Amino acid sequence: MQDDRLFINVKPGKTFLDRLTGKTKVRTFFSLIFLLIATWDIRLIVPLFVLFIIALISIRPNWKKVWAVLGFIILVNIFNLLLMWLVEPDYGLNVVGGSTVLWRFNSFYMISAETMWYFLVRFTKFMATFLLSLVFIQSITPSEMAAGLYSVKVPYKACTIVSIAFRYIPDIARDYQNIRISMQARGLELDPRKASLMTRLKQNVTILAPLIITSFDRVGNIANAMDLRGFGKKKIRTYYSEHEDTKGDRIMLPVYTIFFLLFVAVVVCNIVTHPAYQVWCPWITQP
Repeated sequence: MQDDRLFINVKPGKTFLDRLTGKTKVRTFFSLIFLLIATWDIRLIVPLFVLFIIALISIRPNWKKVWAVLGFIILVNIFNLLLMWLVEPDYGLNVVGGSTVLWRFNSFYMISAETMWYFLVRFTKFMATFLLSLVFIQSITPSEMAAGLYSVKVPYKACTIVSIAFRYIPDIARDYQNIRISMQARGLELDPRKASLMTRLKQNVTILAPLIITSFDRVGNIANAMDLRGFGKKKIRTYYSEHEDTKGDRIMLPVYTIFFLLFVAVVVCNIVTHPAYQVWCPWITQP
């Protein structure tokens, strides 16, 4: 079990997805995320959703952290759907193409089958997107991400910036905790049992000043070190974390190719047919 797995990994794990090259991980992620963005068909979204759940289970993450983030994302999505319904109760009429009233509260607020169907599709799509992103972040290191982005023709300077940014996030969190403990030792009260929420928020803001100063100092050190090593002098570069394709990479090659071709097919189909409504619904006949 990889109980020490963080959301930002600095070393690869030992599962099937972990052992893939950064190139394969990034290309698979882009193919799937493009496909999810392009489609509103639940017949395609649900199989992907199940696939991402299996993928998340396979990498054996720190479930305590995953459940906390997952619960927050679910609550945010439900709240977002509630706000949409409060503003436009019959939202399904525009995106699904029908309005079968199930319950009416007054002349404006009511519950329609099409609106609930759209909310179900939207919620499933957003959760699938979140699970895909979570699996991607949990199974890739910053160096592998840089190598993968470079493999899809992203300039290596931009790739390196992304790599450093992701690698720096755990350092920022650690510096924040160190500064917080230091200031508590000097009398700053941050205990929820002894200080109100507003007081703790104001006192946490005071931590930002030393944190920002520390961050800028570290950024300067990194920039100087990269400059001394001649970073940016050549047009191409290689990555230490990238290795030869494994058996898993050869298996995934046709997989992410199929997903990308499916994305192209969905886009072309939408362009050619010009569907009148955004969301497919089993009881609505599309004109």
